[in-house]
Amino acid sequence: MPVAVVTGAGSGLGRVIARALLGAGYDVALAGRRPSALAETAGGRPALVVPTDVGDEEQVEALFDAVRAEWGRLDLLVNNAGTFGPSGDVAELDVSAWRRTVDTNLTGAFLCARAAVRLMKEQRPQGGRIINNGSISAHTPRPGSVAYTATKHAITGLTKSISLDGRPFDIACGQIDIGNAATEMTAGISEGARQADGTVRPEPTFAPSHVADAVLYMAGLPLDANVQFMTITATKMPYLGRG
Repeated sequence: MPVAVVTGAGSGLGRVIARALLGAGYDVALAGRRPSALAETAGGRPALVVPTDVGDEEQVEALFDAVRAEWGRLDLLVNNAGTFGPSGDVAELDVSAWRRTVDTNLTGAFLCARAAVRLMKEQRPQGGRIINNGSISAHTPRPGSVAYTATKHAITGLTKSISLDGRPFDIACGQIDIGNAATEMTAGISEGARQADGTVRPEPTFAPSHVADAVLYMAGLPLDANVQFMTITATKMPYLGRG
């Protein structure tokens, strides 16, 4: 069976994606900060639960060492862990809050990708796939979201660089940019979200199962094909034209 690592697997899209992979026959390592939440994601299915703070280099190395010890290889990394971080005008943003957001959203994705690429290069047969969770904010920001937006724009650069560096080793890297999937993190959006014109209006959402279906499609391609970028949103989300 193919082997996958899903970060941020204890809730939200990470939980939905991890359960979809388990249902599709993957061996899955569940990574996240809360052991009880990871166990709930597994829901009695056989999975490797590895509590991990993705911003901590030693914990990330321990995660991939555990995968290597359990299965000896890695076919898929879903770099999903992330946080919205602080809200507010750029002039007022707390530097420590900025750094925490960068540590989780960007450094965490880099550390996991680095460890995954090392394992994918050494295994036989060589190769594998990395799917980074970008965001609509990798393209267009919301007001007062400078830390989140900056890290998600940076994820696009990370995706492109990994794609180039991975080519000689049959390592593919793609990015899925998601807008308004209905999870705990986005619960407030359906009630009211601040718009660029200063108004607060409810926004439509869509079922997170569609995100999992998209990830399964991306993951199921042979390594000589790649979805470089995919955008999936609620159809009437204020994104194109920001309206």
